[in-house]
Amino acid sequence: MPITFNRCTFGYRRRQPVLRDFTFEFPAGCSVLLGPNGAGKSTLLGLAASLLYASSGSVSYDRIDPAYRRERSSYRRRVGWMPQSIRAVPGFTVREQVSYSGWLKGLSRADAWRRSVTALEDVNLGSVADRRASNISGGQLRRVGLASALIHDAEVILLDEPTAGLDPRQRETFREVISRVSERCHVVVSTHQTEDLTDLYHSVIVVDDGTVRFSGATARFVETAGSIEDSYARFVSEEA
Repeated sequence: MPITFNRCTFGYRRRQPVLRDFTFEFPAGCSVLLGPNGAGKSTLLGLAASLLYASSGSVSYDRIDPAYRRERSSYRRRVGWMPQSIRAVPGFTVREQVSYSGWLKGLSRADAWRRSVTALEDVNLGSVADRRASNISGGQLRRVGLASALIHDAEVILLDEPTAGLDPRQRETFREVISRVSERCHVVVSTHQTEDLTDLYHSVIVVDDGTVRFSGATARFVETAGSIEDSYARFVSEEA
């Protein structure tokens, strides 16, 4: 089953906790995580990716808890992560950057180099593999980030605002790639833009103020108010 949160509490330094006694399980398949900026989406994915750790409670995948050092490598091999900000590694080609990500995730240098070809083909970037990562477009760099999350054959892929800053054509290309990827692994995509909600998502999760306001099938979400926008507005606070 996908990632499970069990009574998690998390806050940044001395600020009020973003999540308090939070219990939830990501649905299987391809899910979209909706919510306004500041709702707790990035925190939730950061915990799921083992980038952040709860002050109490636990996060696990298939009973593997990354809070335990001996289980962390196994967890990270099975859970892929694409953060909001993707930057080109100075001096690296596109293939070198993706291969380097694979090496960081525990692959041997040879295996990471070999797998980088498939990962780049998966995101339609095979033709720019030998180009400097600093010389490709923003949309292509986003797909480099996705290839970096795919290279080690993760069972769950977490994508934090992957279409932010992309133009309509780039967004459509990215959605096509996600559609293919979701055929072989679980995917969770966070966004604050309701136009990103398409029929490729099996489930919708709405988060506001660190709380899940809705979780269910995409069709059921739309039916709650008759349209995507009205349904979304029903579950988020007016102040957001």
